[in-house]
Amino acid sequence: MDISAALAESQSYGGFFAITVGGDADGWLPVRQCYDDGCADLIEKTAAGYGTTELRIAASMIQFSHASRLWSPVLACVAGCDVVPDLAGLQRFHSGTALRLPVGDGRSVGELEALPELLYRVVVEEHLDLLAAGLRVKIAAGLLYGNAAAALVGAARALVGGRPDLRPSVTTLTRALLSTGGLAGTMTGPRRRSCCLFYRVPGGSYCGDCALGQ
Repeated sequence: MDISAALAESQSYGGFFAITVGGDADGWLPVRQCYDDGCADLIEKTAAGYGTTELRIAASMIQFSHASRLWSPVLACVAGCDVVPDLAGLQRFHSGTALRLPVGDGRSVGELEALPELLYRVVVEEHLDLLAAGLRVKIAAGLLYGNAAAALVGAARALVGGRPDLRPSVTTLTRALLSTGGLAGTMTGPRRRSCCLFYRVPGGSYCGDCALGQ
């Protein structure tokens, strides 16, 4: 099922919703290759940009950003167009965080059962867990799942901001996802139970949902 139109529509909600479909393949790498390498290139670049030598902070930032770039278009396609993107062939631009799919394949939500479990598998098990396994720095699993949960909540808020009519379905789906797998127990109300470590970079601070910023 071609869902290119749904992916194109999702881009209108902001940069984290953008996944390029088709076009020139030059410069794009399979994300699985990047996961195997622990996104070491982006982590080193990010650490230098933040002026820190703590690679675990940069690893957290990269994983958080990637989680946002996965959840955002997935939520937009599911809630706004009733389709689930197939992210198996996902690619990353070699010098940055932009994402691309060679083709816009997907499935209709109407044909599926247990949607939260499916989306958890598509985003967390088939992508974020693989990235976590490839990281070359030691970082707590609870922190990474906390990042994934916070990215999900942020994506939901951004989507509802652009499409207020989707609030009921997005809220229901987000709550279900936050009770699934490794995301379960990561949030206490609007706050997460872990910290992304951003406060440790020069000039950094606690995020609004941080467990340490209460």
